[in-house]
Amino acid sequence: MAVATLDRDLGIEASGALKTALAAHLHAPSVELDAGGVERVHTAGLQVLLAWWQARESAGRQTRWSGCSETLRSAAATLGLATALGLDGLDDTHTHNGEQPS
Repeated sequence: MAVATLDRDLGIEASGALKTALAAHLHAPSVELDAGGVERVHTAGLQVLLAWWQARESAGRQTRWSGCSETLRSAAATLGLATALGLDGLDDTHTHNGEQPS
């Protein structure tokens, strides 16, 4: 399983770099997304993340969260994106796209 580690800053200024980083993992059959170090989030960063997540989901690729920070969880919830990003019910380890961890 490939691991994609998000930078601590997902502000609007970092959206281009986030898109590039995530694109490298778009076609991997299985990706674990480590967002444990995220400290700053803007809507633009969440939009990039959501587009990537949905592209993978629609292609039937497995994507898991790992160590998602409270900052990212809170921002996604505030914007109503927690469900779309598979963050609902996320525990401190990881989750699959809406499935229970194995």
